[in-house]
Amino acid sequence: MKTRSAVIRFSFIALAVLLAAATAPAAVSVPSIIGDHMVLQAGKPLPIWGKAEPGENITVAFGGTAVQAVADAEGRWMVKFPAQARSAKPVEMTIAGPDNILTIRDILVGEVWIGSGQSNMQWTIKDSNNAKVEIAAANYPEIRLFYVERTVATSPQFTCKGEWKECSPETIPDFSAVLYYFGRELRQKLGAPVGLICTAWGGTPAESWTSRGTLESDPELDVIVKRWDKLVAEYPEAKKKYDAEMEAWKKAAEQAKAAGQSEPKKPEAPRGADHPWLASGLYNAMIAPLVPFAIQGAVWYQGESNADRAYQYRTLFPAMIQDWRTAWNQGPFSFYFVQLANYTETKPDPVESTWAELREAQTMTLKLENTGMAVTIDIGEAKDIHPRNKQDVGKRLAFNALAKDYDQKVVWSGPMFESMSVKGREAIIRFSHADGGLKVKGKGPLMGFAVAGADKKFVWAKARIKGGTVIVSSPLVATPIAVRYAWAHNPICNLFNGAGLPASPFRTDQWPGETVDKK
Repeated sequence: MKTRSAVIRFSFIALAVLLAAATAPAAVSVPSIIGDHMVLQAGKPLPIWGKAEPGENITVAFGGTAVQAVADAEGRWMVKFPAQARSAKPVEMTIAGPDNILTIRDILVGEVWIGSGQSNMQWTIKDSNNAKVEIAAANYPEIRLFYVERTVATSPQFTCKGEWKECSPETIPDFSAVLYYFGRELRQKLGAPVGLICTAWGGTPAESWTSRGTLESDPELDVIVKRWDKLVAEYPEAKKKYDAEMEAWKKAAEQAKAAGQSEPKKPEAPRGADHPWLASGLYNAMIAPLVPFAIQGAVWYQGESNADRAYQYRTLFPAMIQDWRTAWNQGPFSFYFVQLANYTETKPDPVESTWAELREAQTMTLKLENTGMAVTIDIGEAKDIHPRNKQDVGKRLAFNALAKDYDQKVVWSGPMFESMSVKGREAIIRFSHADGGLKVKGKGPLMGFAVAGADKKFVWAKARIKGGTVIVSSPLVATPIAVRYAWAHNPICNLFNGAGLPASPFRTDQWPGETVDKK
């Protein structure tokens, strides 16, 4: 048995150890995005940053250059290295503080891209077309993969859970299919190392990926913040009510099961600060920890969860892009996105469509510099919101990058609406990006066009290609006022260019749609 004096001595020793630990200088550290096997972006200044004790001197050595920094009052430090040329030769970086040295190994210099969005960006190789063959062939040690673990935060975070891995049949199955096929195309065409950073979460809206400051700065978007602030404030009481309802439901469900009846409807859980739809919640947890890691650009596949507020997306989506560019502070980096694919059943007559309105909002975002869009209206699936053909999606995104970032002679867009004129009973539609000429894919007539007169009632139209134009008419419309193409969730449409890329859906009218007042 210990004596009282022994216990007292032990307590003093334990206290001294704790105090020493509390006052010991903090070891220099870096966020997870800076680690073994990473790819650094070629041709751009390279920020390296981390944490240490305030006032500590940090020395970072890389590529024959050593750069020093002093940790600020919050313990943050950053250095910048000059732009480096592409290199597949592995190199090391050392980061030294007063009390420890970090060594980052197997670093390549090449092309770094972020892939983000909701489930169609998160969708894995193993769940996509030709999975076994693609996985077996994924032996690309100079493609490096970083997967950001999904989590939510109420304020911007310093780091995230994730690590760089070499691309191999062992590491690729659970990685983003779209991002991988995009990066593989770059690797094959450029011969350079490629770094791919996947930060995506299924079912999430764009406001979750946008900073609070940007949302609050626009009255049209601040309503989203206020809505979530109210939900978070009310969550404790809502959770108590939900817990009570769940207890009652469990008893009712057991009774129903015993009686051979269907169980009652399950209560819906309230949404709180840990919900992935939280305004700015994913920006804080899954974007902020990546900033300002040098990148060439980003690819994005999202919009399904914002389709019921498509008019708002006209403001939200470009605001999000500009938000990221401001955060990275490396200029208007390239941002390429996937237009929503065709989905659900086809309709026998022309109708309004929230998905068509969302595609329109995406197309309008092309007004921003250094943006591009992969049209996928031909490769979706009526009965599955997750089309399995991710190869063509990744390749079409890569066409944008190869042409615009890397100056390769690649056709990167299908036909895009340019203008309409009317001659008698016919509307004449002109297109840009008709590379190789306008074409009808498959057998049969040109389909997907609808026309309306002053009554604003759309009917299916006869359409034919004439040179670089499409002539649209209907015996039911004496004087065409407006034309729409592929304006539906899942349209039957077949206009392509000579390079085999589909025409983007469009409308010539600006009549209010289904989502015009949805906030």
